[in-house]
Parts: sequence; C-alpha cells; structure tokens
Amino acid sequence: MNLSRLRRGLAATAVSMTLVTLSACGASTTAGSSTTSSGSGSSTSVSAAAFTTPADTHADADDGDYDATDATMITLADGASTVDGDGASVKGDVVTITAAGTYILSGTLSDGQVVVNSTGEGKVKLVLDGVDLTSASTSPVVVTAADEAVVILADGSNNTLSDSSASGSDDDTEDAPTATLFSMADLTIAGSGSLDVTGASNDAIASKDGLVILSGTIKVDAVDDGIRGKDYLAIEGGTVSVTAGGDGLKSDNDTTGELGWIQLDAGTVSVSAGSQGADAVGAIYVADGTLTIPKSEEGLQAAVITISGGTVAITASDDGINATSHTAQGGSEQAEDGVLATISGGTVTIAAGSDGLDSNGSATISGGTVAISAQTGGGGNGALDVNGTLTAPDVATVDTSGVGSGERVTLTDADGTVVASFVRTGTATSQVVLADGLTSGETYTVYTGDSTSATSVDGLTKAGTVTATDSSAASTSMGGGGGRGGGFGGGPGGRPGSTSDSQGTSS
Repeated sequence: MNLSRLRRGLAATAVSMTLVTLSACGASTTAGSSTTSSGSGSSTSVSAAAFTTPADTHADADDGDYDATDATMITLADGASTVDGDGASVKGDVVTITAAGTYILSGTLSDGQVVVNSTGEGKVKLVLDGVDLTSASTSPVVVTAADEAVVILADGSNNTLSDSSASGSDDDTEDAPTATLFSMADLTIAGSGSLDVTGASNDAIASKDGLVILSGTIKVDAVDDGIRGKDYLAIEGGTVSVTAGGDGLKSDNDTTGELGWIQLDAGTVSVSAGSQGADAVGAIYVADGTLTIPKSEEGLQAAVITISGGTVAITASDDGINATSHTAQGGSEQAEDGVLATISGGTVTIAAGSDGLDSNGSATISGGTVAISAQTGGGGNGALDVNGTLTAPDVATVDTSGVGSGERVTLTDADGTVVASFVRTGTATSQVVLADGLTSGETYTVYTGDSTSATSVDGLTKAGTVTATDSSAASTSMGGGGGRGGGFGGGPGGRPGSTSDSQGTSS
C-alpha cells in the first residue's frame, strides 16, 4: 500500500540520526561494542526520517458489526454445501464469493475451500459461526480479490481452519496462497468468538497487504511464520497466541518508502517462535497491551523499535531487542543510519542469551521500567549494546537469585515511593534495572513476592537494598583501550563488564 493512506504517523515524527550526543534523563553515553545482527531480514536502507510513531490502518472500529437479516447463509458439508442468498456459489467442495456483502458460514468441510474473488468496491465480511474447514491440497480460505476482507468470529462460536503439508506444493509461484488463511487484500479479523488456525505447510494467517486484528480469541500454530501482514500487522485487541517454527509476527515489505511495520495497541499476545518473536523490516511499535515472548532467537527485530507503554516480556536465545536495518557488515561497529530503539514507557523485561537491547544505530530509554538479564563478558555481549548514541537513565543491578520466575520485583526510594517494578523473566541471578526514578548514589529498598500490583509493595517481602549508579560512568569504566566502550557487557579493547563494581550492588 502507499504511505499516503496512513492518516497519521510516518511523516509525523522525523528522527535526526546525525548521531550527536543526546541529552535526556540520566547520562548520555556511547556504549556497547558492535555486534553482527543475526536473524533473518533483507538488507534495506532506512531513511534518516524514519517513522517512530504508530500509523493508522485500513480497519474501522465497527468492522465486526454485521446485520444477519441481510446476509447470505452458507452451510458447509462434504459434497453438500449450500448457499441461501446472493453473491456466492458452490462447485463440488469449493465455495466462491464474488461480491461485497455479508456471508455467514457454518458447518464442516473435511477437504474443501472458500474463495473470495470480489472485484467490485465494498467489504466482504465472512462471519464464521461454527466453521471447521480443512484442505488437503491448498489453503482452505483464500481471498484472491476484494476491496477489503473482514473475518468476523461470531459471538460464542468456535472455528477451526487447517491445511496439510501437501498444501505448500505451489508456494514458490507468484502470489500463491502461502497461509491457511490467506488474503491478497487488506484483511481484518474481528468478533468475540474463537479461531484456531493450523499452518501445516507454511504460514497460518497472512495478507499480501495490511492485516489488522481488532478482537477475538485467536490461536495459531504454523511450521513457518505465525501471523504475517506484508505492509503491516496491527493488533488492536483480543487474545492472540502464536506458536511458529519461523517468525511469530512478521511484516516483510521491503519496498523503499513502504517498509513493513508491526503495531500492538491493545490486547494480550503470546508468541513462541523458532526464529524472531516479531520481525519487521521497518518498525515495531508497542503502545499498550501485553506482549509475551517466552521463546525466540531474537524477541523484537526491526530498524525502528518504539515501546511507549504496555508490558513486554522477552526470552531470547540471542538478542532480546535487535534494532537493525541489516546494512552493517559483519564485525563492523559502524552505526546504521536511521536505526533507533526507543523505550519511553511501559514495563520491559528481557532474558537474553546474547545482548538484552542491541541497536546497530542509536537507543534512547527515557521512561518506564526496563529490566534485563543478558550474557555478559566475552564477545561484547551485555545488557545494552549500542553502536551509535545511547541515552539512558541511572541503573541498578538487583540480585534475583532468590526470586522465582514470574514473581514481582519492586524498588522503592527513601520515601517509600515505587520507582521501578517488574515481573522476573528467565533464570539469571541478577537483572540490570533502568528507570527514570533511579538516581545515582541513592539507595533503594528491594521487595519481592507474588503481588500483581506495579504501584505498591502490598503483599511483597523486603529482600534487601540496592544502590544506583550513573550509566555513563558504568559505560566509561568499561571502555578502555582503542575499542568502543563496552556498555554493560564489556567490549573490544576494554575489560569485561562488572555488574558489582559499576552497576550498583544489592545486599
């Protein structure tokens, strides 16, 4: 799609990527050794005026509304599917819809297909009201043409879509349906029912245009990518659970000026991925909602990553957050133009096998609470690894050796005010905490326990104290020699990072 269709966003906030020293909360410092970004993605140059604020989509808030009295009724049955109304026809076990309108589907096809081929204007609304649809040879639901397509999950309904491994036989041809639910047009999913999608041959849900999830309970299991919107993937509500052999959430448009992006505005999303938890060529935005990634190689990967609210919990075998445009050469410390990771609100917890937050450009942490456990020492790995300019608040390292996974950790100042609170992720014995309320040299009380509140210590147990330190001092003390400063994890030419000497000591 053309960016002129986005009513706010891409031109709303330009990022100056001249890589001068930034000034914000805490201290500003260039930190981290260069690492080669791993993970998939094409080498795409990102404009210096990269978008950093969410953009509107094709979807309307009332897309899940429909009038059953004017709808065409489609009943699925092996060898006996029927249509009551206009705009649809049946041939064998294939139902074809050729006009805009509302179509209510129910019933079962053990080896069939629903095809939407509507070349006129107007939305095609597919209301799934107890559908169990499987195809043994192709994608069971394919939108080959439509102005917009909306899949509505009827209230109280349970719906299942699945293909087979044989369905991927034509996936290499142009515009082949590469997902169980596949659309060539803008696709919206809405409603209050449930949808289970199995992608046994490739992806589970995919659109070659934009894809928006407004509501519903959606569970997908795919051998490759879980949910993919080429131009963008926006989740604005609902409960979404993804298990994927490849990327969990993906937006892969690499056309200059139309780079793919992923956005979470609300809802609860859980992603277990064999590759990236969420992977976008252009940008990833988290404004609200809950995003949990219990398994991934890299949790979030995009050129521009912006977290302004919500709760993000990442477990990754490699980097937790990886901001990259894939233009840096292997081993290079060169900062990538236009690449930026920004955290200005919300709660972010990361358990990483390599770097916690890795930016091949710059990074700014100006709000919220960030808690990171990451591989430290050799290879330049650490909590923060930034090629360009890092702006971050003061930090404290909290001993979490006695804290169970899923328990809350809260820091209060001398007045008892909560300055940082997060739920422990992973099994590391310490976590680097960054929060705007921390002040270097000040001592904070640490509480742990099962409380769900992020604003009080009710129900928590006092576990000790921790002293905050200046993030720039921590970085500078690790930087020595001729190499770039090592951030919280050491770096070439400098000594390995020390979480006890330079990041505060908990007792």
